[in-house]
Amino acid sequence: MKQWHFIIDVEKCENCNNCFLACKDEHCGNDWPGYAAAQPGHGHRWMNIHQKERGRFPVIDVAYLPMPCMHCADAPCIRAAGGDAAFRRPDGIVIIDPEKARGRKDIVKSCPYGAIWWNGENNLPQKCTFCAHLLDDGWKAPRCAQACPTGALTAAHIDEAALAEMIQAHGLETLDNKTRATRPSAYYKNLYRFNRCFIAGSVATKQDGTEECVAGATVTLTRAPNLIRGTETDAFGDFKFDGLPKESGEYRIEIACTDGREKEVTVSITESVSIGTVWV
Repeated sequence: MKQWHFIIDVEKCENCNNCFLACKDEHCGNDWPGYAAAQPGHGHRWMNIHQKERGRFPVIDVAYLPMPCMHCADAPCIRAAGGDAAFRRPDGIVIIDPEKARGRKDIVKSCPYGAIWWNGENNLPQKCTFCAHLLDDGWKAPRCAQACPTGALTAAHIDEAALAEMIQAHGLETLDNKTRATRPSAYYKNLYRFNRCFIAGSVATKQDGTEECVAGATVTLTRAPNLIRGTETDAFGDFKFDGLPKESGEYRIEIACTDGREKEVTVSITESVSIGTVWV
């Protein structure tokens, strides 16, 4: 059976907050019986966007991670709620019943992703519903996905075979891990921009009193005894190795220029780092 999934490309998110505002527009002041009570005007972020800054001057980048409800196949909120105060529909959407869950603040604490919010005025736990009321009325996507201008956030209604093919083709990952094995239905592309590190640098030379960038130099990254990957410097002499695990220790960078000059540099990383200019 087909189920709904969020597909989120971290590299395309620009933090415009259109998804957040579309969610507010749909749910603030609007009751959707059986799906959700009205979302408060302030405090709730059913579509929350986290920010991660990596590196230090002169090489810095920023990534944004949209985080809705994960609509987990093994949802902790459903286990915590018991009975039918929270449930997962056959199409994969997890709903917290706006009447049966009233007074159940414990449900908020059950979510390892922080995706459930407490409505103190209505004494109710609330979260993203995937705009299930609209999908049931024939809409093709929730409001947040429709409002995304860059394609960073999309919704897919697909079966397991199509999902597996998409995961393989685009290198999709989830936020699931050993401490929260919930089998989420939100999948991320380019997640390395948020949860991994880079090593960056530049290659330059000094000849006859002038300093010049070295373009086209071969740069290899190794961590004994294995080659990690290789690249070439661009027109400005810059190179970058991304997607490296945090606190992964010592790496060796070997630089080979087209005219035979060579240089080797050793660097240890805990977070993203720029090694600056390497003179050859």
